[in-house]
Amino acid sequence: MMKKGKIYSDGGARGNPGPAAIGVLVCDENDHKLSDHGETIGETTNNVAEYTAVVRGLTLASELGIGEADYFLDSELVARQLSGVYKLKAEHLKPFFVQVKSLEKKFKRVTYFHVPREHAKIRHVDRLVNLALDRAGC
Repeated sequence: MMKKGKIYSDGGARGNPGPAAIGVLVCDENDHKLSDHGETIGETTNNVAEYTAVVRGLTLASELGIGEADYFLDSELVARQLSGVYKLKAEHLKPFFVQVKSLEKKFKRVTYFHVPREHAKIRHVDRLVNLALDRAGC
């Protein structure tokens, strides 16, 4: 049977562009943590960080055997672009978009949801972003 799961991610840059990091949380369908991850990704923009976090989130979920995923992020822009509501116009984001769409093929279904920053699991991944940046001395 295909495992269902929930993925939460955030990406951020201190300064835009500036030192950036991502945070990812993968849970089972009952919202119990399977894995979380935070790392710095160099100097980039908030939007590149958000997309990089989605790539990492889908990769991690696939490695954990998730076959159907509800994906939650606080970036309305990225959530709506990946859902097809908004058209992707920024050329520098297209390679990330293509990578996400390729990773989606590993899943039976991925559905994206925009949630507020105050959501408990989004606060968790935001903490992972900030911890990674703090550890790197940014």
